[in-house]
Amino acid sequence: MIRWLLTLLLASVLLSGLRGWLSRIGLGRLPGDFTLRLGRRELYVPFGSSVLLSLIAWLIARWL
Repeated sequence: MIRWLLTLLLASVLLSGLRGWLSRIGLGRLPGDFTLRLGRRELYVPFGSSVLLSLIAWLIARWL
């Protein structure tokens, strides 16, 4: 279970870092992508984009 939590944390950090680039191609504005504002901080939770990217990766892996 700890591996899944680490994987989700790593994916969230990676997608948050690539937020500017992903928004240019349309990801990050999907239903299920949340932006939480806590004071002056902004936390980006890309749940919808993560599901879409994992589905694409699964299809590519399945095809190969």
